[in-house]
Amino acid sequence: MMKNRLVSAACIQSRLKFAVMMLLVVSLGAGFSSCTSQKKLAKKKAAQELAEKTAKAKTDLLAIINDNGKMTLEEKEFKLAAVKRLKLEDQEIKDLIIQAEEKLAAERSVLEKKKEEERLMREKEARERELRESGPYRNINLSLDAVANAGDVSVANMKIREAMASFASEDVPVLILISSDGDIKDYDRPTTIKKYLEFIKDQKKSPNKVLNAVFDSNGKIKELELIKK
Repeated sequence: MMKNRLVSAACIQSRLKFAVMMLLVVSLGAGFSSCTSQKKLAKKKAAQELAEKTAKAKTDLLAIINDNGKMTLEEKEFKLAAVKRLKLEDQEIKDLIIQAEEKLAAERSVLEKKKEEERLMREKEARERELRESGPYRNINLSLDAVANAGDVSVANMKIREAMASFASEDVPVLILISSDGDIKDYDRPTTIKKYLEFIKDQKKSPNKVLNAVFDSNGKIKELELIKK
């Protein structure tokens, strides 16, 4: 009888061990399944994020390529740099990056050329201004500018009288050069110094400078040739 009890206890212990082992197996299986699911979710999330980044990068690149002036060059360069930092391996994105780079390079070249032209123009204007202020016709140019820049009509009339002292008469011809090709010159309709001075008084600006002046034996101007500043 004692022997039967011992056998029964051993059986119970054996069954308990088996049950514990099965629980461990189930637990391990569940844990493995959970880990696998998390990896799948992480992989799916990464793929979704990559797709979103790729789609946005494509949109930004196309916006750069198709831009018709709504964005500044700096804005487009910023967008392009942001896309390039993503280092996407998508071939379409790589091709669009090349197109965007070519477009921005062309725009940059045009902008630099424009800036250079503006710089040269400023230098030319500075040289011409210096020539007007220090050249042989400095006083005549200053007289014309004084009439145009007068504060009111009475001051302008006074400046006209002062300017007229340099001319042989009120009817001295004034020629305004429009264009020239070698010895061929094209002039605006001839006027007189009196009419021209009245004109710049009314316009309140002196658009032309002295190109040449012919003097009489008394040192008075008897003919004036102007050209656009």
